[in-house]
Amino acid sequence: MDQPLEFRNTTESGLNLDTVHERILHFMRLDPAATYKFIIGTDCQVHPGHTKFITGVVIQRMGRGAWACYRQYVVPRAMHSIKEKLSMETALSEEIAMFFDESKRQDMENVILPHLYQGATFDMFIHIDAGDDADKNRTAKFVQEMVRRVESVGMVPVIKPDCYVASAYANRFSKKPVRLHYEERDRMDGSL
Repeated sequence: MDQPLEFRNTTESGLNLDTVHERILHFMRLDPAATYKFIIGTDCQVHPGHTKFITGVVIQRMGRGAWACYRQYVVPRAMHSIKEKLSMETALSEEIAMFFDESKRQDMENVILPHLYQGATFDMFIHIDAGDDADKNRTAKFVQEMVRRVESVGMVPVIKPDCYVASAYANRFSKKPVRLHYEERDRMDGSL
């Protein structure tokens, strides 16, 4: 993608993916015998003149807290196609998942490895903000395509109603419109 991979949360900003990885490892080392879920999920909101995507990255210590951050990505036009928005959400999640390659995944698994017999676990998911119930979700006809894409990057897909990183965490930060100056809009559009 053509915008910086810069993450933030309520206490930090300007985090790159290497720093995010270190924060995740630090969080896991605080309680290496716990059950962990590593989750990536993206949501978007259409605003006048732009569409704002938020990708959340969460390491959840089941029953005992989480560390999370998010990335903002702005498309300088209002996207109205459900398939286009869902495909872009999935692509942004996949982009982050690809950073967490075999080596980085192994770093995370190595934290819990000595504690497997005490119940430590580590699983990786991408939450897709779509559901397969055609009566409730306009996204239903695209779900299987997105699920296959997520599986192709070695992560477990999770859809509605269980995709809380996309539908709750990322959704919370996607609601506020971005103030784009003309220069920013031109730069994101590639017209400068």
